[in-house]
Amino acid sequence: MARVRPILNGVPETLLWTLYNRAYEAGQPYPVLDDPRALRLLKDLDYPFEERFGRPNAFHSQAQGLRSRCFDLAVQGYLADRPQATVVALGDGLETGFWRVDNGRLNWLSVELPEVAELRRALLPASDRLRTLSRSATDLSWLDEIEDPEGRGVVVTTQGLLMYLPPKEVRRILAACAERLPGGIFVLDTMARWLARGTVAGTSKVGGMTIPAMRWAMNPGERHKLRSAHPGITEVRALRLPRGRGAMGELIRVQSLLPGLRTLTPAMTQLRFGGRTSHCPGVRNVAGTVPQ
Repeated sequence: MARVRPILNGVPETLLWTLYNRAYEAGQPYPVLDDPRALRLLKDLDYPFEERFGRPNAFHSQAQGLRSRCFDLAVQGYLADRPQATVVALGDGLETGFWRVDNGRLNWLSVELPEVAELRRALLPASDRLRTLSRSATDLSWLDEIEDPEGRGVVVTTQGLLMYLPPKEVRRILAACAERLPGGIFVLDTMARWLARGTVAGTSKVGGMTIPAMRWAMNPGERHKLRSAHPGITEVRALRLPRGRGAMGELIRVQSLLPGLRTLTPAMTQLRFGGRTSHCPGVRNVAGTVPQ
């Protein structure tokens, strides 16, 4: 297959950096994430990864692998009870979560911007249980694409996405999911406020790439505020990074637990949705007090 040259700018380009790190980790002798498709993607893309992002950083690469593994474990935990659930991956980028967690029974809906959806279709193998929808996550019509007539369950994941959205859009997405996906879960990651401020100021860089402005940030201690986005959110639970590899893995684990250091890596959170609430206002009008 001819190599594909991606033309991505702004937030979409960040998916190439995360792929670069994930593939580097996957290529280690004892990787924290089994992701051979990431290595294949790196070969299939005509892109100057090292020139653009610099040499892979051992801390960031393993932390990236552990973040993806944390999302996988949350999805697999839900699938253990609901093996035929639908997984909706908002801002899926070139993640390969479908193949990492596939139990042969789940259904997967990848929601991405058109230019990224085109890349996924060109580079990743097709499956009758995998659909890629060319749509922004803020266009809530993707909810209409979820088919769950028998109540098999829904998992929504938003890896590396919400921090780039305005707070009001984050609230709308959380509220819409809580309203329309009773019994489902929502898995997200967030960046600390001090890290987000650097991106807004335009001073945060990865190699030659300026990290796009992160317009929504939340410190780990603010997780409980997510519950106020909608009455249907019945649980807010912190997810811990899995154990890593060697001294670097231990360093990542320790820093993720210590109050003074845990903001160096994204914080993972799982929301659970209860039954339908007839007294709730319409999704369009639900605002809540999610951290600004």
